[in-house]
Amino acid sequence: MSELFDAVDALVASRAVLPPPAERKRLRAAHGLTIDEVAGALKVRRATVSGWESGKTEPRPPEREAYARLLDQLAELYPAPPEQDTAVPETFTSEPAPTPGARTLTAAPVSEAAETTAAENARSAAPVVAAVPGAAPRPARTTRPSSASRRPGARKAAPAGTPAGGNDPRFENGPLAVVDVDADGQVFAYCPGGLVLDVAAKSIPSLVDWTLREAKLGQSKLSGPGKDADPLLVLTPSALERYGLPVALTEEERHAGRIPEGHKVIKQLAQAEWKLTKRGFGPWARIYRPAQGSERACVQLCIPSWNALDTRHWGEAGQLPPADLARVLGVYASRVMTPRGSTAVTGLELMTALHPPTRASEPDADGKRHSEHNPGSLGKDPVDPAPCEAPDGHPVLRDLPRFHVRGPGEKLLEEAYDWARPMTDAECTLRHLVGIDVNMAFAAGANGLVVGLGAPTHVKAQVFDPKLPGSWLVDLSHVDLSRVQVGKDKWADLDASLLPSPFTPKGERPEGPAWYATPTVAYAVELGYEVRPLQAYVRYENGRYLDGWYQRLRDAYLATMADLGVDADLSPEDFLTAMDGYKSRDPELAIVVSAIKATVKGGLGKLRERPRGEGWRPGEPWRALSRPTWRPDIRAAVISRTRINLHRKIVKHAAFTGQYPIAVLSDCVVYASNGPSPLDFLPYREGKPLPGGFKLGINPGLVKHEGTQSVLWGEEVRERFNAPELNLARYIKDGTVTDVGNGE
Repeated sequence: MSELFDAVDALVASRAVLPPPAERKRLRAAHGLTIDEVAGALKVRRATVSGWESGKTEPRPPEREAYARLLDQLAELYPAPPEQDTAVPETFTSEPAPTPGARTLTAAPVSEAAETTAAENARSAAPVVAAVPGAAPRPARTTRPSSASRRPGARKAAPAGTPAGGNDPRFENGPLAVVDVDADGQVFAYCPGGLVLDVAAKSIPSLVDWTLREAKLGQSKLSGPGKDADPLLVLTPSALERYGLPVALTEEERHAGRIPEGHKVIKQLAQAEWKLTKRGFGPWARIYRPAQGSERACVQLCIPSWNALDTRHWGEAGQLPPADLARVLGVYASRVMTPRGSTAVTGLELMTALHPPTRASEPDADGKRHSEHNPGSLGKDPVDPAPCEAPDGHPVLRDLPRFHVRGPGEKLLEEAYDWARPMTDAECTLRHLVGIDVNMAFAAGANGLVVGLGAPTHVKAQVFDPKLPGSWLVDLSHVDLSRVQVGKDKWADLDASLLPSPFTPKGERPEGPAWYATPTVAYAVELGYEVRPLQAYVRYENGRYLDGWYQRLRDAYLATMADLGVDADLSPEDFLTAMDGYKSRDPELAIVVSAIKATVKGGLGKLRERPRGEGWRPGEPWRALSRPTWRPDIRAAVISRTRINLHRKIVKHAAFTGQYPIAVLSDCVVYASNGPSPLDFLPYREGKPLPGGFKLGINPGLVKHEGTQSVLWGEEVRERFNAPELNLARYIKDGTVTDVGNGE
C-alpha cells in the first residue's frame, strides 16, 4: 500500500502549481540567491533555471516538486506587494518558436533599487530557507554579488561580482559571452553577471551577425577620443564542434597559429562577406567588415582549447565551466579592458585605448571636424629608435659588419636584476633565507615616469638633465658604493662588495663608458657623484604617457586583491596573515590577479617585440616595427627606474641595519635572517617602516613575503651544483631547484 501512496504523491507533485516566470525570479532575487545556487541545489544546469525564470521551459519531475517547494517557502517570506501584478507581462510571453538571439533571461518587473534592498534585507533579517533535498554546497566567497548586479545593464558596486554591463544600453549584457552547447543541443551564451542568452545561430557567420545585431555585447571606450571595444565571444569545445571547427589544432596549425585558408568555416565567412585580419582564423580571431564611417562591425573570438588563454597567466581558466569562465573574463574586462589577445597584447592595447593616436579637431569654417594628432599620445606613425636603443638585427643597424658584437659603449642594456653572491661567515650562522617580492614592480616603475613621445635627437657633450628622457653615453665606473649619499647632506659608509651595482643587470661594476637610460644616470647623481655624458639621444617631446595605464592596472589589482581579503590598509602582521593562502579563497579571482600582473609585464615586453619567424632576416624590418607602440626606449626607461627603485631600498636598508642581500632576481630580494618572517629583519618601529626602505603591503612598490628556506638549504643547493653564486632568489618560493640556468 505504501508504494501506491508514494506513486500518488509523485503524481500530485508532477502537477505542482508554480508561480509565473517573472514571480519566480522575483522570489529568487528577493532572497539574494544566484541562479548558480538554485541550479546547484536542484542538480540542474544554470541554463535550465534561466529557462524556468524566462518561461521558455517548465520544470519536470522530480525537479519540479523541489523547485515548487523552494518557491512556496520564498513566497511565505516575501509576499508580492498588493499593487504588484504578478501576471506574465506581454513582453515576456513565450513565442511559438524562438527567434535567433532571443534572451533566455529577462529583467523581472521590479525596480533595481527594490531588488537590491530586498536582497540586503533577506541576508540580514530573514530566516534561512530549509535546504532543498540534494542541495550542493557552494564555495564561500569573500563578498557576494547583489541581485542588482546580476541584472542586465546594472553597474556593479560589490567588487567580488562581475558587472553585466555598463550604463551604455548598447552593451547592457556586458563585454563578452562564453558560447556553449548543452546536452540537448541548445546553444547558450553565458555573460558576466549571471545572464544567459539563447543563441539560435547555426553557423559562424550567423553567430557573428547575431552578436552585432542582437547580443548587446561590447564595452564603452576608455577615453574620449578612443573607440568602443568590440564584443568578445569565447567558444567552448562543444561550440567548436557545433560550428564545424576543430576542438584542437594540429601541430602544423599550432605552428602556423591558424587553421588553413581553405577551411569550410573560412569559406562561409568569405561568402557572407566577412573578413579576417592578417593573423587569420586562430586562437584570437577577429572577424570584421570595413567600417562605414564611425560604425564598426567587428567581433573577436577567443578559443581556449586552441591555447588562447595561456596557462602561465590564466591558470586553469580554459577548463572552467562556461559561467565561471564568463565571470573570470568579465572581471578582467571590467577592471582592465576586454581582452584583445594574450595578456601581453592586451597590455599594449590598453596603452593605445587610454591614449589614442588621433582625435577629432575643432570644427572648421564649414563645420566639419577632421582627424588630428592627440596630444600626449605616441601618434599614428612609428619612429625609429636611436642606434644604441635598437636590438640586434634592426634596420638602423644594417650597415654594421656581419657578426659584429656591440658592447656597452654601443648598446643600451637596461634589464632587470639577476645577481647573487656567496654568503659571508656571519650570514651562514643565521637560520633562514627570507625572500621578499615587490608588488607590481614594473607597474610602479612606470608610475609618474616621463618618457619620450617622439623621435630622438642626437646631441654631443650634453649636460645631463634628469628631466629629459633619453639614452646617455656616460662613464659611471667612478661611482663608489662604499660611500653614498642617502639623504640631504647625509652620507653612509657601506660594504660595496656585498651590494650589486645599480648600473648593470648582473650587478657588476661598469668598467668604462656605457649607454644608460635617464633614471639610471639620475641615480648616480642622487648617490652624490658627478656625471659628464659624452653624447646622448634625447626626446624633447615627452610626457607621462604611462600614468593612466599604471592607474588602471593598479586599481584592477587592488580591487581584486581586496575581494580576496587583502586590503591596502592592513597592518604588517595582518597583511602577512591575509596573504597566506589568499588564492584559495576564490580561485577564480586569483586567476584574474595573475592575468593582471601578466598584463603589466607582457605589455612592457611588447614595446620591444622581436621578430617571430615570418621569414625575417637581419637588417630587414619585422611586423612589430610598423606599430607606433614599438618603443624600446620606453621599455628601457621603465626597467631602469624599476631596478633603481629596488637598489635605493637595498641601500637604505643596508645603511640602517647593516644587512645586505644574498640574491636579487628582477623584483625579488633574499636576505639571511634569524627568523622565518620578513618582520624578523625589516626594521619596523611601532608599526612604521624605515623611510625609503622596504614596506610590507599590497600597493604597487610595497613588498610581500615570497618564501622562506633554511640557510642549510641554500648552501646545500649551491654545493650540489658547484655554484657559489647560484641565484637563490629564483628558487626561494618553494625550494624546488629544477634548472640552474646557463652554467650557474
